[in-house]
Amino acid sequence: MTARQTADLIASHAAALTLFARQWCDSPEDAVQDAFYKLIRLRTPPDDPIAWLFKVVRTTAIDLGRSARRRAKREVAIARPERWFAEREIEGLDAEAAIAALESLPGEQREAIVGRLWGGMTLEQVAIVAGCSITTAHRRYETGLQVLRERLGVICPK
Repeated sequence: MTARQTADLIASHAAALTLFARQWCDSPEDAVQDAFYKLIRLRTPPDDPIAWLFKVVRTTAIDLGRSARRRAKREVAIARPERWFAEREIEGLDAEAAIAALESLPGEQREAIVGRLWGGMTLEQVAIVAGCSITTAHRRYETGLQVLRERLGVICPK
């Protein structure tokens, strides 16, 4: 197939092919471009280039649509925040309320509490991670715990 014949096919059928591909994918231009690229790479042109182009555009558009749906599904799954707690309720504590209370704390207090309680770190390790003194890490931890107790209505003996 000559360059002139290919140019004529593009001029006369690209818009229709794009419209055709749009029913299967959100990037129909990519499907059409890919079909024309495959056409010019053929050693021998197809007997009916127009039918061939529509068939290739259809197949490519369906593949692109499937791929986009799989990607969107993965992105939604990845974007979905994981729960902080495996159980919905821990010893009478509502996990959702605990998460909300933790998320409302200043980052430094939350970091100290999560590191200490769930990370099993010592206050010295919390201080190293936070880049502060042990005294500051302890103050952040205690202040954060006090705020959590108040927000969750938990009375804890000191």
